[in-house]
Amino acid sequence: MAVNRILLIEDDKQLAKNLAQFLSDEGYAVTHAEGQKDGLAFFSADRFDCVLLDLSLADGNGFAVCSAIRAESDVPVIFLTASADEACTVAGFEVGADDYIGKPFRTRELIARIKNAMRRRTQKLQQIVCQSLCIDPVKGTVTKDGAELFLSALEYRLLLVFLTNKNQLLSRDRLIDELWSVSSEFVSDNTLNVYIKRLREKIEDDPQNPRVLKTVRGLGYKAVDA
Repeated sequence: MAVNRILLIEDDKQLAKNLAQFLSDEGYAVTHAEGQKDGLAFFSADRFDCVLLDLSLADGNGFAVCSAIRAESDVPVIFLTASADEACTVAGFEVGADDYIGKPFRTRELIARIKNAMRRRTQKLQQIVCQSLCIDPVKGTVTKDGAELFLSALEYRLLLVFLTNKNQLLSRDRLIDELWSVSSEFVSDNTLNVYIKRLREKIEDDPQNPRVLKTVRGLGYKAVDA
């Protein structure tokens, strides 16, 4: 099993030492940076599963670090700060933080927050989004604007193929092969037409003028994420 890696950006050396030891004992690999410059350098040079970030740093502040991280990654960022000021909490979330925990904190609570943040990211990565549509392959569900759609097995398979190949032209032969592999029965051109029509009736606001599932005349179809 891969070890989850945490970047701890904290200028309190004793706190950082104790926290790094605790996290290591819990099975995490911890990289410690004391300030903004080193923290961003470590982040750019390596891969991390979560960032624990102090708000006040000797050479900068956590808001700037979080903004820089969020500009290039959706890795979970949790602020650790002695400030309980509401404005700071709001500002932290506005720059993209996933959570905000005040000092002193309970270590077990911190572990729970870290696990929750990483779990939410994993779930987000597993989902496939295209405009207002979202497929959760783990649950086998499709939603539009948050409301679940009920698709047949072939409709679901067809939509999954489209959304995992967003903005890519898919030929009719490719789509027929995909449907055939699911149904184990011969799929004709006419069958594909029927399923494209049914799918549009369920996913499009206006099936006669589709915005998601576009026809590329003479070539095939593609799902447009725009």
